[in-house]
Amino acid sequence: MDEVQLAERLIGYDTSRRSDLRVAMDFAAGWLEARDIPVETGGVRGREYLRARVGSGTRRILWHAHLDVVPGHEEQFVPRRSGDRLYGRGAYDMKGALAAMMLALGDLAPGVDGVQVELVVTPDEERADPGPNTTEMLVAEGLRADFVICGEPTDLQVGVQAKGVLMLRIGVAGVAAHGSTPWLGRNAVLDAVDLYRRLEALPFAAESSALYARPSINLGRISGGDAVNKVPDHCRMDVDIRYLPGQDPRDILAQVQDLGGADVEVLLERPPADVPPDDPHVTLLLEAVGAYEPSVASIGRDGASDAVAFLSVGVPAIEFGPCGAGHHGPEEHVDVPSLAVYRKALVDFVRLVSARGA
Repeated sequence: MDEVQLAERLIGYDTSRRSDLRVAMDFAAGWLEARDIPVETGGVRGREYLRARVGSGTRRILWHAHLDVVPGHEEQFVPRRSGDRLYGRGAYDMKGALAAMMLALGDLAPGVDGVQVELVVTPDEERADPGPNTTEMLVAEGLRADFVICGEPTDLQVGVQAKGVLMLRIGVAGVAAHGSTPWLGRNAVLDAVDLYRRLEALPFAAESSALYARPSINLGRISGGDAVNKVPDHCRMDVDIRYLPGQDPRDILAQVQDLGGADVEVLLERPPADVPPDDPHVTLLLEAVGAYEPSVASIGRDGASDAVAFLSVGVPAIEFGPCGAGHHGPEEHVDVPSLAVYRKALVDFVRLVSARGA
């Protein structure tokens, strides 16, 4: 089984659903065990995960992958190959990377001197609910390594920074009136849209950094009103703000609250990721990838990942994944040739760590 075949198997499970997620996790565990790779399965708060290890030694490298995906249409869970592209929900984020990681772990199964490699697969990276996810709980219980690679999509670049997350629920009140006389009321939906436009123009939204042109702001959900012939007297918006390393989420929240006319609730807050580009492990990873991708560089990533859970306890963690496009979209795909490169680069990186240390 090569990277494409294994990725196709993983894509075939609708892991936006808990039932398929369990089956897919069992498949991954069985695949690894069939290759004599020790696997530990467990669960925290009803969420199943797996951990697989090869090698031994004082240096510990951890590969992190999530098996869950955002919801998609039924046909997106039928993998489709077109030329050098493999299409399907999760192909790019991040079942293609997971397939390559599993195969790379098999490549290293005989062991590499002085290095232990652990693959951790979690079920809930994509969730936006309050409270810790599985990775955060495992880290709280003591999960550690010398260096962590999160297989998020990076087009074979090394993501040393990622934006922070500040998800807000904003409630706007209006005044009800008959739909035929809207001037007698105050439309909460229109007021909410106006508030969102003013939010986009706040000072924090115009700031930049060495790796980012600006933060990103997305109006993800909006709902208001309860009858078409009535001026809506309430509206709720869920806004996803991805802020830059160096920005203070408390200051951003204060700027939003100062707009006035709304109740603001924090749904989720995650700090940015930031690893020095001259970190010794980063240097070795750049060298390993550079043998196949000469244009490799340290970059900033717009999306968040579970890397921040490790960074919060002082473990350097970066994002590194194969090439592709369209994650969370209708045409999500991974570039097939990059999967083989990704697998080789992971193996070569571990061997460089073994030969030179970090």
